[in-house]
Amino acid sequence: MTVWPAIELGVNIDHVATVRQARYAKNSSSINVEPDPVEAALAAERGGAIGITAHLRQDRRHVVDSDIFRLKEAIGTKLNLEMGNSPEIVAIALKVLPADVCLVPESREEVTTEGGLDCISHRAALEPTLKSMRDAGIRVSLFIDPDPDQIATAASLGAPVVELHTGAYAEASGVARDEELARLMEAARLASEAGIQVNAGHGLNYVNVQPILTLPKLVELNIGHSIVSRSIFVGFEQATREMVECLRF
Repeated sequence: MTVWPAIELGVNIDHVATVRQARYAKNSSSINVEPDPVEAALAAERGGAIGITAHLRQDRRHVVDSDIFRLKEAIGTKLNLEMGNSPEIVAIALKVLPADVCLVPESREEVTTEGGLDCISHRAALEPTLKSMRDAGIRVSLFIDPDPDQIATAASLGAPVVELHTGAYAEASGVARDEELARLMEAARLASEAGIQVNAGHGLNYVNVQPILTLPKLVELNIGHSIVSRSIFVGFEQATREMVECLRF
C-alpha cells in the first residue's frame, strides 16, 4: 500500500476581507469593523494551517495594507503574500518581509485571479523582482498554468517554488477534468525534476481536492473561498480542520 505524505494547507483569507469591505470599505482600519481577517488567520492556524495567504491588490478591493502588516505581526506560522509584479506592491513586500511571496497576474476587471502568470512574456520584468526578493530573504513562488514552457521558464528564472493553477481542473467535469488532472500531473513532474517545489491552488474545495493530492512531489495547497464558505456554518477553525483532514490522503 502506498503511503502518501500529508499535504500542507495554506489558508487564503482574502474573502474574509471581502465581507468586511462590503460594509466598511471607507473605514476598514477603524475599531469595531468586522469580520477581521487577522482573527480568521489565527483561527485557521488553530485549525492546522501551516501558513496564511493574502493578496494585496493594487486596487485594495479586499485586503488592505494594514491587514498585511498586522498579519505579519500576529500569526505564528508564515505569511504568503500574493501580489502582482508592480513597483508599489514590491516595495510594500520588501517592508513587510513575508516568508513567501506568490507572484500572480492581476487585472482590475477580474473578480478573482484568472489564469496563471505568463513567465515567458513577462520574463524581463520578473527577473529584477525575483532578485530583490531573494536578496531580502523572501522565497518567491510563481503562480502558473500547468504548461511545460512555463515550468521551463520558471526554472530558468531560478524560482524556488511554483504554484500550479488548478482553476481549469476545478471548473471541468468528466473527461475534461481527467485531461486537466493529467496536465497538472505532468507539470508537477517537470517542476519537481527541475528542483522546484510544487504547490497548487485555485478553485479547490472539500470535494474536488482529493485527486489533486496525487500530484508528484506536491507540498502545499493554498485554499480560501471554500474554507470561508464552510466557515459560515461551522466556524473558521473547524472549517480549516476539516480541510486539513481532507489532505490526509
